[in-house]
Amino acid sequence: MISKAFQSIVSQMSEVFPKKIGIADSTGLVLATNGLAASADALEEIFGSASETDMDRIFVRNGYTVKFIDGKPYPEYAVYVEGTDEVSKYCCNSVCVAANNVRRYYDEKYDKTIFMQNIIFDNILAFDLHQKALELHVDVDVARAVYYIKVVKRGEIGIYEVIRNMFPDKEKDFVINIDSNNIVLIKELKRDKSAKTIDSIARQILDNVHSETLMGIIVGVSSVCENINQLNNAYKEAQIALEVGKVFDEEKSILNYDNLGIGRLIYQLPIKLCELFLHEVFKKGDLSLLDSETILTINKFFENDLNVSETSRQLFVHRNTLVYRLEKIYKLTGLDLRKFDEAIVFKVAMMVHKYLTSNPMKI
Repeated sequence: MISKAFQSIVSQMSEVFPKKIGIADSTGLVLATNGLAASADALEEIFGSASETDMDRIFVRNGYTVKFIDGKPYPEYAVYVEGTDEVSKYCCNSVCVAANNVRRYYDEKYDKTIFMQNIIFDNILAFDLHQKALELHVDVDVARAVYYIKVVKRGEIGIYEVIRNMFPDKEKDFVINIDSNNIVLIKELKRDKSAKTIDSIARQILDNVHSETLMGIIVGVSSVCENINQLNNAYKEAQIALEVGKVFDEEKSILNYDNLGIGRLIYQLPIKLCELFLHEVFKKGDLSLLDSETILTINKFFENDLNVSETSRQLFVHRNTLVYRLEKIYKLTGLDLRKFDEAIVFKVAMMVHKYLTSNPMKI
């Protein structure tokens, strides 16, 4: 349908400008022309050799004046005009302006990815959602999961194409480019909705991006949403998974909303309530009084289920030395970590303290 709109623009412009004009897509298909059908090699060079600076300006290739029709993150269409003189440039720019307007209208009305993007960004009224889904033939009652992919170690190339190539079915799976460091994948789960399958998809994304781009990423995974109405909430869950994981599971690259544990509970608490809790727990002092060696001792003690003998063995210290350290912690904080109830309070307090010092961004 968009090719008909492009052809209409080219036909009208042909009456104004005495130039041969064409519009092609990134696959090398000429969608509209008034007699100028560029060769496959020429179109391949136009799309393949364009630099980042060419994306927003007019440039010249093989005797053609070219400008890309706005498309994010990568241009899908280009206007090319025969010749490289000023008239060719003016003609190319005029056609591109008109084609951009058509493209935006087309995307708004017919593009399923734009529709899904509007859902997760909460840019569509609930009243209109089902009607729009019906018009676009988008399945309403199908299980989906949202994957939020964040770049933590940048490379020379982007990851959008990697993710798009992994999930090429644009009718079922939707890849949304937020910016160069953030990609959202809305993945249809078909029959298998198991946690194992959902995590395996995240693992595939992680491995493919690393092998093809050497970029470091983390992936936030939502819970399964059973219908399209839950997509906005699933998107927020994937974001929360990243935020909570950044604080409590820094070593993990895949963070699933369903496996955040007590970290998710703490994240949902008001900041003021967290501060009051710490003041209540540490009446004698706060965690800043504890040095790095003491913190290491505490963490190892928790890892070994409050077992003094095993902890002293792993720390390569005498049992009495460990007991002395635990007594020191008791004197500083008023909590005896050898007592189960007080150890639980201390563990939660450590997590709350870590959460507050991380400057949390509430979603």
